[in-house]
Amino acid sequence: MWIDIAGLPAERLVFSPSPLAELGSALHALAEPGHHPGLHGWTTTTAGALEPDLADRLCEADFLWGPTFSDVSMPFAALADTAGQPGSTLAEDLDLLDRLDDELFVNAALEINCTSGYCRGGPSPLVDDEARRLALERATARGPRQADFAQRLLADPPAVRAWIRRLLEDCEQAFFADVWQRVRIHLAADARHKSEVLRHKGLAEALAEVSSAVSLDEPRSRIVVDKLAHGHGTAVDPAVGAGITFVPTSFGWPHLSVLHARGWRPVIHYPVAAPEPAGPASVALVESRLEALAHPMRIRMCRYLARTAYTTGELATALGISAPEVSRHLAVLKKAGLLQTRRRGRYVLHQLDVRVVARLGSDFLEGVLR
Repeated sequence: MWIDIAGLPAERLVFSPSPLAELGSALHALAEPGHHPGLHGWTTTTAGALEPDLADRLCEADFLWGPTFSDVSMPFAALADTAGQPGSTLAEDLDLLDRLDDELFVNAALEINCTSGYCRGGPSPLVDDEARRLALERATARGPRQADFAQRLLADPPAVRAWIRRLLEDCEQAFFADVWQRVRIHLAADARHKSEVLRHKGLAEALAEVSSAVSLDEPRSRIVVDKLAHGHGTAVDPAVGAGITFVPTSFGWPHLSVLHARGWRPVIHYPVAAPEPAGPASVALVESRLEALAHPMRIRMCRYLARTAYTTGELATALGISAPEVSRHLAVLKKAGLLQTRRRGRYVLHQLDVRVVARLGSDFLEGVLR
């Protein structure tokens, strides 16, 4: 996924936390606790303390923050006069949300970023019959409550928008005020730090601090985000004010979200910390490791290599295949970073790197959820 930044001055890159985006991440963690095993204690405690009425309303609207993220959690990105800056309080962010016109709000609320038309944009379901049909079809696939909610939103946008604001305000009163009080200083410090890195060391260094999955393709003047999803956006659209905003989140890992809808300012929503000090493995590396382990002979080979180090000749004898064939399989495993190799005299010993293999499950999960 890439974002065009050709000719974009450094001062148009903004690092800033967003209370509404953080609330959206917290609501996502409550709706999809399996995505966030590290938050198990918080999600269990918070969900258990919710009043039944609030829990029911959150369930009713959870397609806004459930399996996918709605762009309505970042309204500043659709308003040119914000200069890419979110509000400093949830009330300020909600005021920005109120400023979106009905067509823009409904289109963002009922569109999900895994659809093929996300980058291209298109008419609002309020004014286009085909867009309305597709929006209702997607909502229906998520269950009758979501379908009913989508129908009400299309029938009376102002009433449902007011209902959503009350819901988010009730979340603030129920749990998010305490959450924001706890995380806002850390998020603001992270944003300041990365702004300083950008100012003193340049964009490439700042992006490396955001995530090892985000990089600068300087020859092509674009930011590249290593995700399984494909898409592109531009940070030089004058309609919404040229620029890009980076929003830190304490609840986000393993997700690294990219708002790149047409007509919106690009936003990279990044987790402030990952559990692995080395950072996430690239999607290409995870793919190469899974492919390397998919061959039945290499699986048999790994059974030996996981226990102790073997020479090529020893593996050939144990597996009943030729030494050149063993060498070819070892080369595939080594290229995928799955082997440790050391020399003992004239012999080269190969052994499976069990730490890398042990991380493969979590690396794969992070790759598909990123």
